[in-house]
Amino acid sequence: MFKSIYKYLSDIFNGVKTLLTGMKITGYYFFHPKEIITQQYPENRETLKMFDMFRGEVVLIHDENNEHRCTGCSACEIACPNGTIEIISDKAIDPETGKSKKVIDKFVYHLQMCTMCNLCILACPTDAIKMAQTFEHAVYDRSTLTKVLNKPGSKIMAGVKE
Repeated sequence: MFKSIYKYLSDIFNGVKTLLTGMKITGYYFFHPKEIITQQYPENRETLKMFDMFRGEVVLIHDENNEHRCTGCSACEIACPNGTIEIISDKAIDPETGKSKKVIDKFVYHLQMCTMCNLCILACPTDAIKMAQTFEHAVYDRSTLTKVLNKPGSKIMAGVKE
């Protein structure tokens, strides 16, 4: 009986000890702040800096010549766990080789279904897509959250292979 009372009191003592250890660390950082990370949003929109690892939305990278690196391989579409990405591709004749090759017609992105998991970015073999730092996506009509990522008239960069 004394053994069980001793164990009970010992467990209570150890619980209080670990609680106080955690509170000591919390108290230290409460009275000695190193960096204030609270943002005064939306008043600071012009100076707001998002963290480097922040995931906003998927974007298809285009250069100044309206060219992208997407080959239409559908690796991102397959890697997406909830069908956020749709690649609508078509066949075209390559002027250099004269052979038929796959080109993207539309790169459709459904932002309302995206969980920002980054799996599509990791699956892309040509680094054609990336996560942007945008975060303001509040809309009244959810259909505006469906976006076509390839710009009109865009084409694949020279030298990018599947």
